[in-house]
Parts: sequence; structure tokens; C-alpha cells
Amino acid sequence: MTDQPPNTTTDSGIPVPSDEHALTVGQTGPVLLHDFYLNEKLAHFVRERVPDRVYHVKGGGAFGYFEVTADVSQWTKAAFLSQVGKRTPLFVRFSVVAAEEGAPDTDRDVRGFAVKFYTEEGNYDIVGNNTPVFFVRDPMKFPDFIHSQERMPDTGMRSNNMQWDFWTLSPESAHQVTMLMSDRGTPRTWRHMNGYASSTYLWENAAGQKFWVKYHFKTEQGIQNMTDAESRAIRAEDLDCHRRDLWEAVARKDYPSWRLEMQIMPFEDAAGYRFNPFDITKVWPQRDYPPIPVGRMVLDRNPENFFAEVTQVAFEVSNMVPGIGPSPDRMVLGRMFAYGDSARYRIGPNYDQLPVNRPASAVHNYNKDGPMRYHHSGSQPVYAPNSYGGPKADQHRYHDAGWFVEGAEIARTAYEAHKDDDDFVQAGTLYRQVMTPADRDHLAGNIVWHLSQGVERFIQERAVNDYWANVDHDLGTRVANDLGLAAPAR
Repeated sequence: MTDQPPNTTTDSGIPVPSDEHALTVGQTGPVLLHDFYLNEKLAHFVRERVPDRVYHVKGGGAFGYFEVTADVSQWTKAAFLSQVGKRTPLFVRFSVVAAEEGAPDTDRDVRGFAVKFYTEEGNYDIVGNNTPVFFVRDPMKFPDFIHSQERMPDTGMRSNNMQWDFWTLSPESAHQVTMLMSDRGTPRTWRHMNGYASSTYLWENAAGQKFWVKYHFKTEQGIQNMTDAESRAIRAEDLDCHRRDLWEAVARKDYPSWRLEMQIMPFEDAAGYRFNPFDITKVWPQRDYPPIPVGRMVLDRNPENFFAEVTQVAFEVSNMVPGIGPSPDRMVLGRMFAYGDSARYRIGPNYDQLPVNRPASAVHNYNKDGPMRYHHSGSQPVYAPNSYGGPKADQHRYHDAGWFVEGAEIARTAYEAHKDDDDFVQAGTLYRQVMTPADRDHLAGNIVWHLSQGVERFIQERAVNDYWANVDHDLGTRVANDLGLAAPAR
């Protein structure tokens, strides 16, 4: 006798009576509106898609780990790179830039190569491609480039004319287009191609020394590409050949791997280097800055649910852990907002709470509510600054990784104070010189009433001594008297 399968339930866990038949009035009557399971099933069905990515739509991915193979502490203080042998779990998504879901994997295009490291200091995302350069160097042109690679607005068809029109009017694209038109544009599999962050980034060590770096993930399977004729032939046989190849390789335990090599430029070299080192359309010749092997990435686990883990994974260029930061590369700086914004649009403001996006480290901040909110902090404060033990940032321990530009360090600072700058002086002028005696009476009374409504004593005292007395001592004294507090000192 076999075990009974579990009974079908609603999304609320309530058992349902049938997988096959709707509730009707007799055998020939209409379907009833109060068939709760039918309503839920249909309503969920018509909402089971989220908006596609605008580009990099079609792809696949796998989980794995990164292992440090060389001491890099002289260049970065990033914790996940702190010691040889240390392993960090990760997820990698491969994709085709301009293809929609269902398009052939073998079409000539750049391939996306995005890595999410689940580090102890938060998620670190490297969002790159299988080429070390890109088509444009300024983010202002990025939407135009993507539009030129997609479909015509009137016919809905692809247009080589549109692509070449954009490329030939954008001479900075020549390096990337040369790679695209070579056999690199048709890799045999995702396993047989390199991955690059492409952009330049900043590394900073524990002593505060800074370095410019480029990431190169070198395939340990060896580079293999297809000719144009081969790619066209496979297109007729298997639209999903790259997705299938990765899945089957991991399933048979033929785990794909890449060696991470870093090009490292001393911070001071950038100003006088023969190419602009932050221009993503250029490489750093390896004879100038030889790649240094620092680690190894292995993919050893397939996703359990493609939609939940491959479709809903969200990569953010701005996800950088302490010891790693952006460079003046304009594409980096432009993408730091756009990627997170894309995820919030596609999946919702709480996309980071999904398992594939959730960091391994604890999350402490003041974001709250929004659709599909799962994590919460109970009665913890939802604002900063506060007096009740909420999280507090520490700029000394976790400063932004900035750089020197045009005479000023990029940093988080207040405005430069001018001679009359004071947070209370204009409020005091308003009280003493603009308000009428009646206005001042009303102001004091309103403040007292508001501070009397559930405000704790120590906060009332702070409001009098550190706030209103600094606006005007007389006003502070009036408020203190009416609240039964000691008058503020002069």
C-alpha cells in the first residue's frame, strides 16, 4: 500500500475538494463566484509573471562558492578575501544581453556574467560580461545603446541597420564591436567563456592605501567558441543549449570553475597612465599590469526553482563591501542607482528579503513596510537618530571608499559652515523680530501641548535645554515652566 499524497490546499493552507472541477449549479449550470479555490487559482495564474529585465532577459545560473587562493590583504581589507582558503557562497547568473525569453542561446551577442557573493559583511555583486570592455563609456548613452539592439518601435522587428547606425555614430564602440563580430560573440557554452567586471573598481587595505583594480574570471574549462555557421546550425536544434549545458554539467558533478585574476594599479599611476584607466571601452594591457591569481570560483549546485532563483535574483552594482568601492568610471557611477531601481520595479521594494537575494549577514536599518514585507524588527525604532537603541552607522569603522577629485575628497560631510551659520539663529530671528506677541504666545502654547502628549521626560528636557533655549532663551524658559521643568541655564 503506497502513502497517500498530501491533500491540495489553498495558499492559506486550507484543504480543497477538487483539482479538476469548478463549483457549479448542477452539472449544466454556471460556475459560482464563491468557489474560493478557483478564484485564487485563476487570480494567481494571471499574476504569476513579473516584468522582464529590459535587457539580459534570458539566462541561467547556479550556486557555488569562491575560495581565496592568495593573500590579498596588502590591497584590500574585504573580509571575504581576508585569508587563503576562505570560502564564500555565491550565485552566478549568465545571460544574453539583447535576447528575450525564448530566444536562441546561440545568437551573436555579449553574454552577461553576474556574481553575487554572500559575504559576512553583506552581499557583494559583480555585474559584468564575457568581454573586458563595453560599447559606450558614458551612462547617458546606455539606454540608447540598448534601444538600438532591441526591436523597431513600428514593426516590432530587429534591425541590423539600427545597430550599425548607432555603432558607427559612436566610435567608442569599435573595441567591443570588434570582439562581438569575432567568434567571441558566439561562445560554445557559458562554461567555456571568461567573465569580466569590465569596469575599474577601487580596493582599499586596512591601512587606508588605495588601488585601482580590474576583475578577470578565467574559465578553467578553456575558451571555446563557435563559428557563425555552427551557431546557426545549433539554433535550429536547441534554443536553450547554453542553459541546458550548464544545468547538465552541474547535475553530473562536472562542476565548472573559473580562476579569478586581478589587475592591480597603484593609485598614483592613474593620473599619468597612457590610457584613461577608467574608460570602460579600454583595457589595461597585461604587460603593464599583469593579472594576479587570487581565487577560484566553482559552481556546484543547480537552482531548485528557476523563477524564484534565476528570474528573481537581483544584482546591484552598488553592492560593495568594506574594502571595495567605485572608481571614477562613469558607467559604474551611472549604474549604481539603476540596478537597484530596476529590481524595486520588477520585484518590489522588499526584493532583498527573497532567499536568493537575502544577505548572509544580519540586516539592521530603518526601512519599513511595502509590498511583501516579511522581515521586521518588532518594536525597534523606525527612524534615526533615536534614543532607543536602534542601529547606528559608524563612519570611522565603515567609511565610504572615495577618491580625490578636483581638490576635494569624495566623502560624507556636512555643508561648510559660513560665518553666520547656526542651526538656531534664523529660528530665533523669526521668533523675536517677525512674530507678534500673540504669535509668540501661540507658538509657546502649541509647543507645550505637543510635548505633553506622551513625550518622555528626558526628551522634554532635551527639547527645552538643547533645542528651544537655543532658539530663544525666553521661549525655552516659558516652555520649561509650563511643563514643570527646571528653567534652562544661560
